Amino acid sequence: MTKVELIEKQIADLDYDSFAQLREWFIEFDQAIWDKKLESDSNSGKLDFLINAALVEHQSGETIDL
Repeated sequence: MTKVELIEKQIADLDYDSFAQLREWFIEFDQAIWDKKLESDSNSGKLDFLINAALVEHQSGETIDL
């Protein structure tokens, strides 16, 4: 049995309250990983194309004030 299969079985055996607690933890864990990846990509310049595209749209009058 692989580690993932073992974890899946253990999760399936959880009671409702324990599963809800695990789900909340996993959501927070996943979001923290996403935040770190986004920050890393931003710092390395991988997202500069998004900034440049937004600036081009703004300079050509395609944006509106919020």
